[in-house]
Amino acid sequence: MTESLMPVPAKMPRAPRHTLPPGACDTHTHVFGPFDRFPVPATGSYAPPIAPPDVHRDMMACAGFDRAIAIQPAPYGTDNSALAAALKERPEALRGVAVLTAEATDADFEGLHEAGVRGLRFSEMRDPRSGGRYKGSIGVDEYLKLAPRMKDHGWVPHVWAKAADLADFLPEALAPGLPFVIDHLAGIDTAAGVGDPGFQAVLHHLAEGNIWVKLSLCRNTPFGEAFDAQRPFHDAMIETNPDRLLWGSDWPFVRMYDQSPDVGDLIDTFDAWVRDDDLRTRIFVANPATLYGFGT
Repeated sequence: MTESLMPVPAKMPRAPRHTLPPGACDTHTHVFGPFDRFPVPATGSYAPPIAPPDVHRDMMACAGFDRAIAIQPAPYGTDNSALAAALKERPEALRGVAVLTAEATDADFEGLHEAGVRGLRFSEMRDPRSGGRYKGSIGVDEYLKLAPRMKDHGWVPHVWAKAADLADFLPEALAPGLPFVIDHLAGIDTAAGVGDPGFQAVLHHLAEGNIWVKLSLCRNTPFGEAFDAQRPFHDAMIETNPDRLLWGSDWPFVRMYDQSPDVGDLIDTFDAWVRDDDLRTRIFVANPATLYGFGT
């Protein structure tokens, strides 16, 4: 690992202004390390945060989460060892989303399912430095090869993509019958407005119940800017189908470094925009419990 990719401390949150309801789940987090057991490959695209399972647990406690979804970070590629180890430490509190290719064996699926994995992640986002996918990420084209075995295990595909790209590939991707989980508020373009055809296509699929969307904000606004420009999109999703919405922080905010937001601030922003306690409990508790099988 070169000096530029040396691990950096993860930003720990303050408590939100209002206590989260029991069973609240952060549906988009990452675990890195411990690096003596699970080193990040030197070919990674960014300096990894210091976010091993004990730090991840402390983050959850500070913010008030009882549950979380750990998403396989791109630098680990298809080596899901660190993810599986973290899940096994806290089976009552954690579920995972791994990364695999079609070359994965049935034993890979069985082992990860036993560890607590309940989905696979795919990415159509591009690294602005290279123009290609982030190193270690897998595209949606691979999903169509994996879909039958995912269906057998009850796993749900997750995708990070721009709204315009989602509009293009979701019709084919949804054909196997598995509802996609869409990351980061569906990769909205705030400059295009809620009338943007790509965003309207996402709303259509959301209304039909074909997709779930994570209400996570930090990847759609330039560093240092307020999240206000995202509110019309956030409101439109809640009005369309709140039973298919999840909340995710994206902690420990890879590639954001000293401009990382505070998880407590992100929760407070949600609370300022959504002032309905029933909706709050549905999005933080009931929806992720249904999707990821907590308590079963």
